[in-house]
Amino acid sequence: MTSAPPARPATPPDTAEDRQYLVDTLDATLTYARDRDYTGWDYGDGMSSRLLQRLPVDNKWVNAAVQEGIKRSPVNVRPLFRVERRRNYKGTALFTMANLGAAELAERGMLDPDPYAYRAEARDLADWLVEHRIRGHAGFCGGHRHSIQWRDRVGTPQDPDVVSTVYAVKALLAAADELEEPRYEEAVRSAADFIYEDLAYHEVDDTARIKYVPAHGTDNYTLNAVALGAVLLLELHERFDEERHLERARKLLDYVVSRQEPVGGWRYRDPPDSSHLSMDNHHNGFVVESLLRYRTLVGDDRYADALDSGLDFYREQLFEPDGAPNWDERKAYPRDTHAAAQGIIVFSKTGELDRARRVLSWTLAHLHAGDGRFYFRQDRYYTRRFTLMRWCQAWMSYATATYLLAPDSPEPTPR
Repeated sequence: MTSAPPARPATPPDTAEDRQYLVDTLDATLTYARDRDYTGWDYGDGMSSRLLQRLPVDNKWVNAAVQEGIKRSPVNVRPLFRVERRRNYKGTALFTMANLGAAELAERGMLDPDPYAYRAEARDLADWLVEHRIRGHAGFCGGHRHSIQWRDRVGTPQDPDVVSTVYAVKALLAAADELEEPRYEEAVRSAADFIYEDLAYHEVDDTARIKYVPAHGTDNYTLNAVALGAVLLLELHERFDEERHLERARKLLDYVVSRQEPVGGWRYRDPPDSSHLSMDNHHNGFVVESLLRYRTLVGDDRYADALDSGLDFYREQLFEPDGAPNWDERKAYPRDTHAAAQGIIVFSKTGELDRARRVLSWTLAHLHAGDGRFYFRQDRYYTRRFTLMRWCQAWMSYATATYLLAPDSPEPTPR
């Protein structure tokens, strides 16, 4: 494994030489993270500021000002505010899957050294996910591991959330298969109870909803989180053949599909006025990927129309022809690394490899530092030239591995 930065490709990576460039980029990205023990700054970690923690008062407006100021700054002010670096739980899950992907590429002779080095990394990360799950809840769960100022309360490092939990479950089930470790499978079996009990699964008019975190109220629901919760149940149904998981996953997806906008996209929350976000890029990618996963695991056409229109909206409104990710249906900027990574994943899974290559090519040309790092965002007049370990490194390593392992002749994309 080497961190030597390869040169950027001038054309979309569709030749053997350019494909090898992507393999080298994946290796450099993982090496950068491994050399730092997968620790770093995160997107919403401003309340980890040691300066904020030393203030003699605890005020939500001060908390929000520091948190949002750090998040939105055009330069990385985290060192100035003495924000703690740490491992992110979801990021660790993504790095687990990226290392498993690298191991498979090494088996094919495309990476040095042998695949056991990447498998050993994946095993260590998977063990960490099991060890650092959040306890005291009905089932297996995880969270971001830093405080967050919500509108009505402060979320603590011990607050689990559905999205972090979903990716941990995906990573541990993949590790159970690839590393032949049934203990990972058993560790996540109870995650359904976290969905049903802690996230207050409840049925309304033949659909169902869940909360994003246990402490949230029930006045609004995060649509992509509901969709991902359904995927968790689908994965557990596939693994353990519990019929109730499939039935309840369908009800959750029925709710999400019922909130699809006429243009094909999804607002961030229901009701829409409960969030400043509109139909933003990577959250729509989560919903589309969730419907794709339903089709793969279940195999029926229950959501074919929603998936068809959702993919059309995602392709045409949230990406430019050259692969640049738009922020949402109204704004191009900021162009975000996480959005680009999610696009690479979605288009790889739909078999639109030319489109995935375009997103990869744009990202490498505009957001790649060339030394194993990816920059955070490109704004209209400047680029935020710093990296966030989960948001940039973990997502791009997982996305690159997903593209490189995509079948050459995938099943047709729904139209």
